[in-house]
Amino acid sequence: MQPSLTDEETIRQFLSSQPNHCFETLYKRYVSKVYRRCLSMTKDSEKAEDFTHDIFIKAFGKLDAFQERSTFSTWLYSIAFNHCSDQLRLAKRVNVVPIDETSKLDVADSQDSQLHEESLLLVRRAMKSLTTSEQDLLQLKYEDGMTIEQIAQLYGIKTSAVKMRLKRCREKIHRLYTQHGDV
Repeated sequence: MQPSLTDEETIRQFLSSQPNHCFETLYKRYVSKVYRRCLSMTKDSEKAEDFTHDIFIKAFGKLDAFQERSTFSTWLYSIAFNHCSDQLRLAKRVNVVPIDETSKLDVADSQDSQLHEESLLLVRRAMKSLTTSEQDLLQLKYEDGMTIEQIAQLYGIKTSAVKMRLKRCREKIHRLYTQHGDV
């Protein structure tokens, strides 16, 4: 297959005649991005890996229903976001803390690394104070590198609304960070 084909052209050209080739091409293009999205939401590499595989199976099962109302990548990220959100919501019913979580709280050796750890802790605390939707929005923009337009399309809102929400989230993080730092 020509590498210059877009995702949509690949689907149109190969889904019915060479479905395995179509899936393999799209999988190779997006597996690492979907994995990073899952990892940013789950904070667990094993879960992220499992979710990534589940998402591709789900997406490929629905590929014939893809209507090109958005780009393939936006459509796939939407499936990934929704799948991870659903799985995390289900997991909250059983609250489990991994054993290795306590090892992350070890005291740092040097004063510089201790200050760095304190700053990271303050940022984490501020992030946890945000709503899930605020955290998701920041992750889409800053961890996943999605554009304002892609986020707007994903949420079905105007770009100006995305910009305003991002601005409010950044301001809230800054305010929470400075409040926690004063305590």
